[in-house]
Amino acid sequence: MSDYLEMSDDELSRLFKTVKSEYEHMRSLHLSLDMSRGKPGFDNMDLSGEMFDLVGNDTGFKNISGIDCRNYGGLDGLAELKNLFGEILGISPEQIIVGGNSSLNMMFDTIAQAMTHGMGGEPWMKQGEIKFLCPVPGYDRHFAITEYFGFKLIPVAMTDEGPDMDEVENLVKDPSVKGIWCVPKYSNPEGITYSDTVVKRMAALKPAAGDFRIFWDNAYAVHDLYDSGDSLLNLYDECVRLGNPDLPIIFTSTSKITFPGAGVAAEAASPNNVAMLKGRMKYQTIGPDKLNQLRHARMFKTADDVRRHMKKHADILRPKFECVLSELQNELSGTGIARWTNPRGGYFISLWVMNGCAKRVVQLCANAGMILTPAGAPFPYGMDPDDSNIRIAPSYPSVEEIKKASSVLCCAVKYAALEKIIADRKQK
Repeated sequence: MSDYLEMSDDELSRLFKTVKSEYEHMRSLHLSLDMSRGKPGFDNMDLSGEMFDLVGNDTGFKNISGIDCRNYGGLDGLAELKNLFGEILGISPEQIIVGGNSSLNMMFDTIAQAMTHGMGGEPWMKQGEIKFLCPVPGYDRHFAITEYFGFKLIPVAMTDEGPDMDEVENLVKDPSVKGIWCVPKYSNPEGITYSDTVVKRMAALKPAAGDFRIFWDNAYAVHDLYDSGDSLLNLYDECVRLGNPDLPIIFTSTSKITFPGAGVAAEAASPNNVAMLKGRMKYQTIGPDKLNQLRHARMFKTADDVRRHMKKHADILRPKFECVLSELQNELSGTGIARWTNPRGGYFISLWVMNGCAKRVVQLCANAGMILTPAGAPFPYGMDPDDSNIRIAPSYPSVEEIKKASSVLCCAVKYAALEKIIADRKQK
């Protein structure tokens, strides 16, 4: 396919006419398609349907410790799930808190607690202007939490190996920088797994702020699309080895393993941090939903059980990702107007279009009945300085719907790019 930037004015004009005609045809179909959020599809959620038969009058309500899960108590979760998450994360079960269905809720609570009661020091809210590092493009809901609490959000460039550690190491010299958001395996939305070098440099950080924390959201720890999934170095082990055990706070959940609305989340940290967090939690709750935890514990007795289950998820998700990638390759490769990631796991594809075109592409897609995450969402304050990144979430629709949505997307990318190139040439 020809590079659009090397075409003559006449060639561009003829091509734009063809693309506009194709786009108007798509609009006439009155499609209703959605690739805006990383939600599991019905077929993914159906994989865990048997869970609802694992707790009840016939199966009993007690866990291995003899706790009646219908009653109060169990502040930090059931022993079975502590063992399970410990196996998945490579952390001692005693250092794990198992909660409700949302790891995001645990992150919000941890930030809120630090604001009012500190992170081993003075409350953050009493320290004047405070800042948080945000690798970009990144997870919009992470950024929204710290924006909500009034942090100044500092973008950090992502590389092929993870956050730019030269930049991170320089920024943490500022004592007002209190933390960094990380999705270390199959990052949202780039699909990048942090290299061993990045993890080691992260563990070796010497922040000026003694209450600086790495918020390590390992949301996609077992979410491989292929048998040869990426490997992630154990951050906590590296932190212990380097004398920084209190540096990371680690999160994960079963939201995209079982049910997003009825999963189980976990938070892990050093013994010091866990004692601090539990000491605050006792004022907040008497305990999580232990019946739901019991359902999960009976379905997944070991991490191998989870991995076998995730292969079934991969068999459903892989064709959806490959459908998008195939369409991007067929329609946009060689045009010089777009590039994209080829993730080996996780839930997203990151698409980069010509600078100044992302919002226009999203608008064109919406006008043709296809909804995407707003342009700029993967950046602090929703502001992409280049207006070029779009997050694609192919997990929820069917393959047939994804094929249609990808065609609309590619047509919109061409439309926006040709529109801009032609307009720019007229201004010269």
